[in-house]
Amino acid sequence: MSGPIKLSVVIITYNEERNIKRCLESVLSVADEIVVVDSFSTDKTVALAKSLGAKVVQHPFEGHIEQKNYAITQASFPHILSIDADEIPDEIFIGQIQSVKQYWQADGYSVNRLNNYCGKWIRHGAWYPDVKLRLWDSRKGNWAGTNPHDRYEMEHESTKQHLSGDLLHFSYQTVAEHRKKAEYFATIAANAYFNKGKRSSVLKMLFSPVFRFIRDYFFKLGFLDGYYGFVIARLIAFEVFLKYQKLLRLQKN
Repeated sequence: MSGPIKLSVVIITYNEERNIKRCLESVLSVADEIVVVDSFSTDKTVALAKSLGAKVVQHPFEGHIEQKNYAITQASFPHILSIDADEIPDEIFIGQIQSVKQYWQADGYSVNRLNNYCGKWIRHGAWYPDVKLRLWDSRKGNWAGTNPHDRYEMEHESTKQHLSGDLLHFSYQTVAEHRKKAEYFATIAANAYFNKGKRSSVLKMLFSPVFRFIRDYFFKLGFLDGYYGFVIARLIAFEVFLKYQKLLRLQKN
């Protein structure tokens, strides 16, 4: 497609007053509209989003995948930049988006996500380059995956390009926050696996976390991120262990 396109920036939220202002301000230069789909926040998220000109739609949360697919239906334009409230495009990525808007060539565009963990940028392990497909023609795909780990899937034979720059992700401010979220994600994943007919076993529960830790910490060079590289690899393995433990309980019940 030649010629400029209009872009909808789409974000789902729940109690994101800590992040939403920074997020929305980061995309003002590329957004022709900003759509925030909020699952009835009890903090200042909605007021902050409206104050920055976002269109806010309230919708019950039925799952990450379901909510993000619903959010696309609320956008005025088919070309979408989908980001989370705790993410912002860096200056290089913003420049790339501006160029793509002027001359849209591919069906979808991916970018590396760079995670900030307890104030430190994580450049190795499972968390970098952490490629994400976040800019696309919504007529060519939809959100899929297994909750809570969603991913955008393009139609077969769709064209994709990778953009330079980073999507900056302000993940966790404390290790305790990460551990709590790991437990929450493990519960969601176990239920999603169970509903899909996937099964656990004692062997899976014991060996999958060990394999995941060795892969992320050693083979993906997580150790190069120092203390937090170890903490991240350990908590990812812990989440895998909990997921299979909870799934095993669901099977027995």
